Amino acid sequence: MTDRAVTHSTFTIERRYPAPPAQVFRAFADPARKRRWFAEGEGFEVKSFEMDFRVGGFERARFTFKPGTPVPAGTACANDTVYLDIVDNERIVTAYTMTVGGNRMSSSQSTFELQADGTGTKLVFTEQAAFFADGDGPQMREQGWRALLEQLARELAR
Repeated sequence: MTDRAVTHSTFTIERRYPAPPAQVFRAFADPARKRRWFAEGEGFEVKSFEMDFRVGGFERARFTFKPGTPVPAGTACANDTVYLDIVDNERIVTAYTMTVGGNRMSSSQSTFELQADGTGTKLVFTEQAAFFADGDGPQMREQGWRALLEQLARELAR
């Protein structure tokens, strides 16, 4: 029998970026920029990344883990996203699932709110997630998003 345990979690992360909301928004909307800060990283190899940035559109990323990560090297990871709401330069709402090694780990809804803050942007990120048995869990997910939002900061500084 399959373990059907589910852990629910909501968390919010606030970040300030020294770039106007339109520039931060472009880092989400432009496929090359989004791939750099969201999909590329030291611990995994990107197999594919595609996106259709519009309400009802999608984003699909496929990775394999490299040696030295908590996941065995070569394990496949998939992130499948649907864009639920987009307000230019203000808000992006997505729903996504993560699969590792062929097992669905979680399903989430994420909201990115971009607010003008002087000459920069205050980003308020909220995730509401259901983590399935053997999934990464709320603490690891929040840690992962903090790292991704730091990578976004580096992308904006390019």
